[in-house]
Amino acid sequence: MKNTLLKLGKISLTCAATALAACNTTPADSNTQKTQVTALLKAIETGETAPVGYINPNKYIQHNLAVGDGLAGFGAVLKALPEGSAKVKTVRVFRDGDSVFAHTEYNFFGPKIGFDIFRFENGKIVEHWDNLQETPKHLNPSGRSMTDGPTEATDLDKTAENKKRVRAFVEDILVNGRMEKLAGYFDGNNYIQHNPQIGDKLSGLGAALQTMAKQGITLKYERIHQVLGEGNFVLVASEGTFAGKPSAFFDLFRVENGKIAEHWDTIEAIPAKEDWKNSNGKF
Repeated sequence: MKNTLLKLGKISLTCAATALAACNTTPADSNTQKTQVTALLKAIETGETAPVGYINPNKYIQHNLAVGDGLAGFGAVLKALPEGSAKVKTVRVFRDGDSVFAHTEYNFFGPKIGFDIFRFENGKIVEHWDNLQETPKHLNPSGRSMTDGPTEATDLDKTAENKKRVRAFVEDILVNGRMEKLAGYFDGNNYIQHNPQIGDKLSGLGAALQTMAKQGITLKYERIHQVLGEGNFVLVASEGTFAGKPSAFFDLFRVENGKIAEHWDTIEAIPAKEDWKNSNGKF
């Protein structure tokens, strides 16, 4: 394993011999790119070198602020992992244009839930964003985990419509606080929630927000950076503050009949700039 990881730090200059065929392959379709992203994430666990060939060795822009830029930064992190410690299970993966976004259970310096976004250019991965949250030791008040629920996209012909709807929800409710519009985005009280602190139903969301307010915990969305979707699944990457700290919010929504039906998320604090390992910023 360690020998394999050492190789990854060198791939910024050239692809490993076992990855050469992959380095010269242009993805033919959506499923190919999704398969490649899944394989690349799994390689964190297995140490397999071939999937690293899906990355452009000369251009890999890294937005995880704890990781150095380029393939050398990626390799350095893998080298630091205790041997045999990493576990990766990608639960759902979707594609929107040149981007693939995945929802994954990790054990990567401890158990975490993460969203990853990979941008392709000329058939190669050239940019990466992610948002990681420690896996809770408990289910949420409705007995749900942060990753369970539907995994396959439907209503592919409604992607643009669903993206527009979800963006409007985040802008109206989370950014601008127009709570008088809240009910219009939901089918009555029906709402399935995977946030570890919040129960199902719109009433569960309201109760959680009231509890946070009483405890002096503030939640503020300030800016949307990306909205990606495939069919009835839409991911929104936003910036704001949580409990007074600069934070990144990645929210995945499932839309049903034009209404928001289900929600998964991760919240990650954005470190001070002096602690960044690259200069690309979180977004």
